[in-house]
Amino acid sequence: MSQGRGAVTLRAVAARAGVSKSLVSRVLQGSPHVSEERRQAVEAAIRELGYRPNATARSLSQRRTHAVGVLMHDLRQPWFVDFLEGLDRTLHANGLHPLVGDARVDRASNERLLEAFMEMRVDGLVLAGTLPPSTTVAEAAAWLPTVVAGNRDVELPRVDVVAQDDWSGARLALDHLASLGHRRIGHVAGSGGRVFELRRASYEAWMREHGLEDRVAVAGCDTTEEGGYQAARRLLDRRRGRPTALFVANDLPCLGVMAAARELGLQVPDDLAIVGFDNSVLARMRFVALTSVDIAPGRAGELAGTALVERIADPTRPARHQLLTPTLEVRRSSGPPRRRP
Repeated sequence: MSQGRGAVTLRAVAARAGVSKSLVSRVLQGSPHVSEERRQAVEAAIRELGYRPNATARSLSQRRTHAVGVLMHDLRQPWFVDFLEGLDRTLHANGLHPLVGDARVDRASNERLLEAFMEMRVDGLVLAGTLPPSTTVAEAAAWLPTVVAGNRDVELPRVDVVAQDDWSGARLALDHLASLGHRRIGHVAGSGGRVFELRRASYEAWMREHGLEDRVAVAGCDTTEEGGYQAARRLLDRRRGRPTALFVANDLPCLGVMAAARELGLQVPDDLAIVGFDNSVLARMRFVALTSVDIAPGRAGELAGTALVERIADPTRPARHQLLTPTLEVRRSSGPPRRRP
């Protein structure tokens, strides 16, 4: 039975059709990126409910908002501070304004934020960090100009990628530790994305190539300070065969690694050298002074912003992938072992 016209909302149509509100919006806008089955379901729901879109709102929704949806994997990570600074600078220079959402809670919140950005009619999307691929991500990227940054998991047509060379970055860290005389090198590995898989694979390959496969020692963590602490305790809480150096998947867990070393009576860097990954604002703090692989997060933000501006201007151009070449910033957290292992 049809509802009163004034009572019918976009949400009611979506519920009747069994789809999201953003998909109903795409049907109303004549988007080609909707399957025929879903289109028919939405059109049937519109007829059954007697839905009539508000003409004024529809007109407004078709204008540019000059807003960009920025979906982050985890705003607790210091990498995002520098990335956002570079992104924000570039977007503002081009008359665009970022709306930032944090998707670390769960996949459902990730998809709700994406749908909210689409309903706001943002001009484009930036997906930053290790966000997992999903149907909602694919739908959003098909509908809006989209750039992926710091993530190599999402590969979609006409979606630009700005990322870092994780494999080479890991080798910079390991070559540095080897040059200091370390042979017992462990790895605090991250989880949840290809970037961490590449860093771990590079570590394991490097150890094999240097005849150190019997000294491979890996402990996974969730890339938080607590995760780094727990992983370090598993690797260091022993006297025989204990690593003299740790290569850590990114900078934030390094704080936990340092805390674990202190509890065990180990001096950094004399008893334990530590190298992180990101060269974030955290690594640059004087009291931390963390040696870290620099993947230029601020520059990544600038490149992502530029790529999005170009994608908005020409949505159909071929996708472009840019890999930033890492360097190593050496600080106090790394040094030669007290005794050669």
